[in-house]
Parts: sequence; structure tokens; C-alpha cells
Amino acid sequence: MADVLLFHHALGLTPGITAFADTLRAAGHTVHTPDLFGGRTFDTIDDGMAHVGEVGFEAIRALGVATARGLPPDLVYIGFSLGVLSAQTLAQTRPGARGAVLCYSCIPVSGEWAIGPWPAPVPVQIHGMDADPYFVGEGDVYAAREIVATAPDAELFLYPGDQHYFADSSLPSFDANAAALLTKRVLEFLARI
Repeated sequence: MADVLLFHHALGLTPGITAFADTLRAAGHTVHTPDLFGGRTFDTIDDGMAHVGEVGFEAIRALGVATARGLPPDLVYIGFSLGVLSAQTLAQTRPGARGAVLCYSCIPVSGEWAIGPWPAPVPVQIHGMDADPYFVGEGDVYAAREIVATAPDAELFLYPGDQHYFADSSLPSFDANAAALLTKRVLEFLARI
């Protein structure tokens, strides 16, 4: 079974994120769900991102990275949107990573914002909707395709639709069919690594 460090999106540690973590736990995995917002949640992406703007993207990333201290090195890192900042950083830079799952977002592995090349031994899944104005419209899908083209064990899954937080069951953007398929794929990924 996998030991997972799961990071929430810009609305905070919502009941839907907790439910996703509980699904992984029910399958026998250990899941850590740090709350990078200190208990705060937001109703809209704009409100959540305004909070992130006040705190700072790098401060949020650093806080997420710091949550790994004291945990074993052989973690699987899962990030939802904003949470990808911490999850991808840890997967690419912390020795011992067993894998990564990046949902709704992806950081380039080359160019100005890059962390560096994807580490060859670390398998990765990337999930997003094919008409998501953030994932596709802001170019994260190109970063995802770059990882898939350069990493030996990388998969990109595009789901039909235009919702950003489609796997969060506590939000109006929830898409039950896409979320079920994402969850199935994540559970299969965790079972094989």
C-alpha cells in the first residue's frame, strides 16, 4: 500500500478533498492531508486565489514542501490545482518519491517556471478536462504533454468537459462520471507502484 501526501486546491481542504482522501484510505493507503490554509475555505476560485495572492505562491509552495518533513521519503504526492505546486515540487526534488498524481494543473519542466526535468524513476499521472479554461486555457496541458513526452512512465488523461475542480464532490463543478474514472485510475496507479 502507498503512503500518500495529498494537497488541496485553492478553495482549501474542502469536504470533497477529504472524501477523495477517504476513498484512498478505504483502499488501504495511508493519506496525509495537510491544510495549507489553516482551516479557511473559499466559495470561489477568485476568492481562494486572492488569499493565495496575499500569502504568496512561493510561501504556499514552501508550506506544502515543509509538510513532508518527518514523513517517510517514499511518498506518492497528489496535488489538486494549487496543490500541484507542492506535490510536483516534492516529486521532482525530494529523493525517494514513489510517484505523483497531478490534477487540473501542471508546472513546466523546461523554461522560465521550470523546476527541472522530470526524474526518470518517478511515475506520474496527470488529469484534466479538455476544455478547462485553466488547465487548457492557461497552458498547463502543454506542460503536461512535455512531461509525457520526456518521462518514461507518464500518463495524461483528458476528460470531456470544461470544469476545473471536477473531482471534488462537494462543489457544483463536480462531474460524477469523470471523477469516478479519475478515482479508478488513481487507485490502479497506487496499486502498481
